Amino acid sequence: MPQDVSRKTIECPHCGNHLHVVLDSSEGNQNYYESCPACCNDIHMTLQIDDYHQKIHLTVDADDEQVF
Repeated sequence: MPQDVSRKTIECPHCGNHLHVVLDSSEGNQNYYESCPACCNDIHMTLQIDDYHQKIHLTVDADDEQVF
């Protein structure tokens, strides 16, 4: 597996189902959606690259909360 690709197990914020995602940091910071295979709801994922600490930060949410 290339160095800029990693695997992560996350939990669906809607139903709690565990799913495996592949994170590709070669594209830089990302903001995208994946569908949960169990409940079919969208999962919002925000991937941020911390080059200084050489870490990937992944935020997972239901994206059903409103920000005012």
